[in-house]
Amino acid sequence: MDSLGSLQTFVRVADARSFVDAGRSLGVTAAAVGKAIARLEQDMGVRLFHRSTRSVALTAEGQLFLVRCRRILTEAEAAKAELSERLGTAQGRLRISLPTVNDLTLPLLAEFAKRYPDVVLDLDFTDRVVDVIDEGFDAVIRVGKPTDSRLAGRYLGSFNRHLIASPAYLQAHGEPKKPEDLLAHHCMHYRYPSTGRLETWPLRYDGPELRIPESLICNDIQTRICFAARGFGIAFVPDHSSRGALQRGEVVTLLDDYLDASSCFNLLWPSGRHVLPKLRVFIDFVSEHMFPCPESAWRKVAAD
Repeated sequence: MDSLGSLQTFVRVADARSFVDAGRSLGVTAAAVGKAIARLEQDMGVRLFHRSTRSVALTAEGQLFLVRCRRILTEAEAAKAELSERLGTAQGRLRISLPTVNDLTLPLLAEFAKRYPDVVLDLDFTDRVVDVIDEGFDAVIRVGKPTDSRLAGRYLGSFNRHLIASPAYLQAHGEPKKPEDLLAHHCMHYRYPSTGRLETWPLRYDGPELRIPESLICNDIQTRICFAARGFGIAFVPDHSSRGALQRGEVVTLLDDYLDASSCFNLLWPSGRHVLPKLRVFIDFVSEHMFPCPESAWRKVAAD
């Protein structure tokens, strides 16, 4: 095995499931990636990938090797960062997992990248609950209460989800006054990409189970906000995503007294490790800027 570069190439191929995409991210050709993997397999004496004309998949041995490689590369990056810490600089690759709801995080990440150009952001947007340690993430921004005792964390802020519809839609179809009234309306649902399940509408209701109509299903929040603002129907969305439409009067909230839909954002990272400068500045920056104004202030604006 000639260098850590071989391990880095292997991990990139494993993540991308493609020699072409891995090469693009590394700035080399797919042929160069293929040769590097072939040399690594020859050196290891095992096949790490199943290859076909359409796909690349890890072998069982490749899966085991991937876990070790992530740890080795993490330790190498930590050693480099510890040396840079003596100079007080934040630099190196920062691998972050984030929820697919990104209206809050994208502007934040762009500003962080501008402020810390020596930190290379490696971002993975997913609604899947990744294993932060085994999958080699430096940190995750996660919705909901933390459950992994191996992780340290910082609370970033809370939010609610609302049912929204446009005034024009409500004028044409009537405003639902209680949960069962939704049965007569066009309702738009969110499908989780990783599981295929529909998001539940947590309505306080004592009657028989409500089968909320499914007039539109998609895996994107902004699509449903757009459709709601244009009078298509009712959507269940986070308040931080819909507050612009609420402020402009394009939509209003419905059935607020029947919903119990609060949640929160947390930033989590592996506990028990020295927090390197690149991660420390990220933690501090996200904690300060994720909710740039008090939550109560923009909720009041939305309500008004």
